[in-house]
Amino acid sequence: MVVVSGSNSRALAEDLAMELGWDHHLLEARRFPDSEGYIRIPEESIDAVRNGPVVLVSNTFPDAGIVETLLLLNALKDVRSGLTENLKEIGPQSMDDVGTGLIVAIPYFGYSRQDKRFRPGEAISAKTIGKLLSQHCDGIVVFDLHAPAALEGLSVPVAFTSAMPEVANHLKENVNPDFILSPDKGAIDRASSVAEAINLPFSYLEKTRIDAHTIVHKAKNLDVDGKIVAIVDDMIATGGTICKAADALKSQGAKEIHAACTHGLFTGGAISRLTNHVDGVHSTSSLVNSRAVISGGPALARGVREILEKL
Repeated sequence: MVVVSGSNSRALAEDLAMELGWDHHLLEARRFPDSEGYIRIPEESIDAVRNGPVVLVSNTFPDAGIVETLLLLNALKDVRSGLTENLKEIGPQSMDDVGTGLIVAIPYFGYSRQDKRFRPGEAISAKTIGKLLSQHCDGIVVFDLHAPAALEGLSVPVAFTSAMPEVANHLKENVNPDFILSPDKGAIDRASSVAEAINLPFSYLEKTRIDAHTIVHKAKNLDVDGKIVAIVDDMIATGGTICKAADALKSQGAKEIHAACTHGLFTGGAISRLTNHVDGVHSTSSLVNSRAVISGGPALARGVREILEKL
């Protein structure tokens, strides 16, 4: 039983392997000069990926991650099926099929935002990517997906896992907040679970649009004067929502403000922007970034164990 990874998510794959007590194997994933991807299962890893279940940890972000993940899954599926014939006649040219047990664990599921059709003709991208992946594996683990309903009804079992327990522990041990806040209604479930885990009061902000260019964030039942507040969201991209939430908290007397998330995309200078508004930024390791201080390994391990029970 092994955990494998390609060019992304290596550190998280190693954390997952440690949590499961499995070995980690790094697969070959590189680029040709024209930027096309090249994938190979090293000869020294072939026996390992055929000896019991194998978990591929790979992000479908950015777009190149989708292609790499699909190619890695295809190569793993071929090797596990015994399809090893090659022009250089290296090693056995065929082997027995070892059966099911190929799982893909996706720390950050690219295109998860597009989970509904708002206008005629739109692609439901999350479902499209999910269907593609399901054709090449026996189970999928998804880490803090914004809208799990987008992946319902796939041909393989899907485990939806969350790092909110680890986020709660990290905040308790390193920030010791007095209050947990969701920046909007969309993050209420995650933020409230963090608040419940560490027995803290919780609230959320409501967005009120003033005009086409102005949104005001208003708090409900908020008592943060002189308190340390942690804003919890599933992902932070530009940081704009967090900054506005932080401003609303400061206007009501918050002493210290921290932002915590599962997925730290931090696009367009987000880190620099955030540091002007909050006292700390805390992310899981679902994506490689300078604020990835919470391991996603335990959450992925819970998902892998759930899938193994269904295979």
